[in-house]
Amino acid sequence: MNKNLEDDGGTDEKPVCKECGSTDIHTDYTRGETICSNCGIVISFRNIDQGPEWRAFTNEERNKRSRVGSPSTFTVHDKGLSTMIDWHDKDAYGKKLTPKRRAQIYRLRKWQIRTRVHSSMDRNLAFAMSELDRLSSQLGIPRGVKETAAVLYRRAIEKKLIRGRSIEAMIAAAVYAACRERKVPRTLDEIARHSRVNRKELGRCYRLILRELEIIIPMASPVDFIPRFGTELILSGRTQQKAAEIVKLAREKGITAGKDPTGLAAAAIYISAILEGERRTQREIAEVAHVTEVTVRNRYKELVKELNIRVEV
Repeated sequence: MNKNLEDDGGTDEKPVCKECGSTDIHTDYTRGETICSNCGIVISFRNIDQGPEWRAFTNEERNKRSRVGSPSTFTVHDKGLSTMIDWHDKDAYGKKLTPKRRAQIYRLRKWQIRTRVHSSMDRNLAFAMSELDRLSSQLGIPRGVKETAAVLYRRAIEKKLIRGRSIEAMIAAAVYAACRERKVPRTLDEIARHSRVNRKELGRCYRLILRELEIIIPMASPVDFIPRFGTELILSGRTQQKAAEIVKLAREKGITAGKDPTGLAAAAIYISAILEGERRTQREIAEVAHVTEVTVRNRYKELVKELNIRVEV
């Protein structure tokens, strides 16, 4: 019973109301309805609660009452399927264990931790997934991209592509490939800056993954970078839309071929910000886009000349 809610395709994005485009959606669990807070439309009704039958008001209560483990995920070396011996030292009835039983459970717990990563592949995956966690956190990428990167890395292990190469470089390359595949705007330089490998090694591992895993990645578009750069520069949606229109016109005229998409996005934002009265300096835009001011100027001159845009600098 859901006709007014846009499907997010399994990503981490918030649901969007088809009537007004708002993301302010809330659920009335008593009535079983999902409602848009902006326009008031009932998006879905007769919803089935997929949650547990018990209620908890604190994290401690939730942990005590939960009878299941965490969901399976490729971002954990054992895919989240293993269980852990609890540290509370209590039996099924909540009573404290005897000292003798506690000592026995302590030894079992210690051996369980040791055996979780008993093989070389498990140790490799455990280190790789911890590096993926760190890199994903610093880059601020969505969970779906992180899952894709984990799958790519596991496929690389199956193909024996890791041998002779650093785990950090292959994880960084998998993250970059996942970002490109899921159209999340992150540049090679940006990922190299946050990883522990240089740009050259990262690029080499990225090309290896594409070639050996037979992955076809679409060309990065300058339009994909505009919302992110515009948000960091605190520009209005109108200015960002204008920049996207400039890029589309440039693509139609063949100006974008062979050009760095981040430089083109930066130049388009520079032009649109001037036209819409939200002027930003070339230095500000260059810092956000991680390109040089010279690149912004060169792309700006090309766009203004080829598209016949009149700009008062």
